Amino acid sequence: MQPQAVTPDLPLPAAGHASRRRKSPPIWLQLPVLALLLVAALPLFFVVARAAETGFAEAFALLWRPFVFGLLANTMKLMVLVTIGCAVIGLGLAWLVERSDLRWRRHWNVLLCLPFAIPSFVSGFTWVSMSPMFEGLGGTVLVMVLSKYPLIYLPVVATLRSLDPALEESARMLGLNRRQVFWQVTLPLLRPVLMATSLLVAIHMLVEFGAPSIMRYQTFTTAIYQQFELEFNGNNAAMLSALLLALCMILLWGEFRLRGRGYARTGQGVARSAAPVRLGRWQVPAQLILLVLVIIGCGTPLTMLAFWIIEGSSASFPVAEIIQTLWASLSYSFGGALLSCLLALPVCLVVVRYYGRMATLADRLPYLLHALPGLVIALSFVFFALGYMPVLYQTSILLLIAYALLFMPMAQGPIRVALEKASPQLEEAARTLGHTPIATFLRVTLPIISPAIGAGFVLVFLDCMKELTATLILGPTGLETLATKVWSHTGNLEYAGAAPYAALIVLVSGLPVYLLTTRAYRHKAG
Repeated sequence: MQPQAVTPDLPLPAAGHASRRRKSPPIWLQLPVLALLLVAALPLFFVVARAAETGFAEAFALLWRPFVFGLLANTMKLMVLVTIGCAVIGLGLAWLVERSDLRWRRHWNVLLCLPFAIPSFVSGFTWVSMSPMFEGLGGTVLVMVLSKYPLIYLPVVATLRSLDPALEESARMLGLNRRQVFWQVTLPLLRPVLMATSLLVAIHMLVEFGAPSIMRYQTFTTAIYQQFELEFNGNNAAMLSALLLALCMILLWGEFRLRGRGYARTGQGVARSAAPVRLGRWQVPAQLILLVLVIIGCGTPLTMLAFWIIEGSSASFPVAEIIQTLWASLSYSFGGALLSCLLALPVCLVVVRYYGRMATLADRLPYLLHALPGLVIALSFVFFALGYMPVLYQTSILLLIAYALLFMPMAQGPIRVALEKASPQLEEAARTLGHTPIATFLRVTLPIISPAIGAGFVLVFLDCMKELTATLILGPTGLETLATKVWSHTGNLEYAGAAPYAALIVLVSGLPVYLLTTRAYRHKAG
């Protein structure tokens, strides 16, 4: 699926850089941006073309059915319950870590982020392997909340850390108690980031495939896959894709409106922290709540993985097959991450260094890509390849392009921030010395932004390792990755067979999450 990790906020260009923007980007930057815009439009073209081919009457008949209304109800229930659960847990945990005198806060911050390293479909497999009672809506909500609450927790923690504590102190001096300060001062300041990240979680729930599929809870994404892959019904898949795409675009519009408002902040860069709220007799209950959350969200999946690995090892442990699958995952993830960074570079250069219609389109591109369901992208690629370029069908090239398109926003975030901070005066100096634009980029700009490119590469690489739906639909015949192995073994109730592959995914994902959280606290301490 499109396990779609957090899309970074893309800052507006610094004032000093805006005056140095040039109007028209060179052709070597225009071509890749135009190509990306065309590829991003493929899902829309696919939906419109299939609807026109089906005919209005038949399309209406396909959509106006109790089956579709049931899918809509299931998807909306999952989206609403998970979004509310993540918002409540993420906000509560962020306040405890940043605004209270909670003991061992640094260690709790790392532990609370660890569930983010366990893909939702891996967590779902461990829960259903314990008991079938976790199948259905309740178990899916549990797994998705535990997997996605860091998407809200981390941005809210960062925002609380940067707020000017004088605002809350002033409210206290005016006679407000701690509870009133939270509801009347702190929460309104957090509302933009809380709403934006909640919409992000909601979009993820619309396009989530792995966990609902493994936990036998039918949503739009599972039904679309079933119609296309199992029942070979392209018309049904296309119509359901159109409805799913429309829902995603509505949420994208809401997220875009909230992003435009920006975070409410005062005193950016304040050196001191707010005085912590003393928990007193609530210290022990708070510690117990956090311990239970970590055990449920992280301890249970890891314990079950260990159990099934030991259980499977007693019978057979296909080392050669595991190594081959790991190599396939690493190879395709490396290729997808490399292509994604290569495509993100021209887009970021156009956005940061130029203005005009092309720059505006490039600026909107990551938001569009972020909202496109991975399943719909994969289906649009299938129909495009079969209809116009059959030679590409079920090839590595098409799968790598899908990876790059799905996860390019993850690479764009750090690259764009680095370009914003790089002075354009260095590029202008190189140009006055006779260097061409390409030579200037290679000799001046690229060395400056190379660490950011590396960060974007790692983010995309990790997401490619966990990708499921595009690999299932677009992968060459015989391709098996760690994610598809977990999915196929779980579908056959072979939990011991799925465990080694799931454990490898967790190991690969866990280290960056640990480094991210510990680095954030080191920066705070410094």
